[in-house]
Amino acid sequence: MAQQPSPIRMIGAANTLEHRVYVEAPQGGIASSWHDIPLFADQNAGILNMIVEVPRWTNAKMEISKEEPFNPIKQDIKKGKLRFVRNCFPHHGYIWNYGAFPQTWEDPQVMHAETKAKGDNDPLDVCEIGEQVGYVGQIKQVKVLGIMALLDEGETDWKVLVVDINDPLASKLNDIEDVERHLPGLIRATNEWFRIYKIPDGKPENVFAFSGEAKNKKYATEIIHECHEAWRRLLSNDTLANTPSYSLST
Repeated sequence: MAQQPSPIRMIGAANTLEHRVYVEAPQGGIASSWHDIPLFADQNAGILNMIVEVPRWTNAKMEISKEEPFNPIKQDIKKGKLRFVRNCFPHHGYIWNYGAFPQTWEDPQVMHAETKAKGDNDPLDVCEIGEQVGYVGQIKQVKVLGIMALLDEGETDWKVLVVDINDPLASKLNDIEDVERHLPGLIRATNEWFRIYKIPDGKPENVFAFSGEAKNKKYATEIIHECHEAWRRLLSNDTLANTPSYSLST
């Protein structure tokens, strides 16, 4: 399946407080990067759409804005300053194309039975492990390989491992064990990266549920469907989208 370039619209210069990346709708105008892009590109074939927020090897922590109209991608801000992820030896920036699944939501009011922690109130995070370096706002068609459960400051923060369907290795990567077979060390490096990436900022090492084990494609697919249903509930229930602790633009 050939992928056409994803049309985007950029406002402001990169690495500024004003910078925004909007996804353009096929029929013209602006689309919501969270709500208007379908989760499934071809559900029967198991092909999903992901939105690239942070291209591989880069450091600016870009993410979908849940609160702003049309949910553009912008750089995260902490204490009034733009947020960058530090290089943690031997890694440089993010070690995959990092992004999110549209039309998903990790419900902060629901305790997951196995992780014993509630959702982190964000779209589902995605690590795309193919060789091509993406760009901010790119919509990639991907297939799911597995999932890891980061426990980030007491919240469940799922990390779905996927591969671009046009990657040279895509036909050989069908489940989590194939990743270790064809890309040895990548799962271990992913575990390490998420454990240590906040340490240079003075925070403790992160921990994982399941002792850091990467669960298989079947488990990952179940979590994706759960988060897709949570997103449906969010859109249909204004009390979910607006609480004392957050207000989401839907």
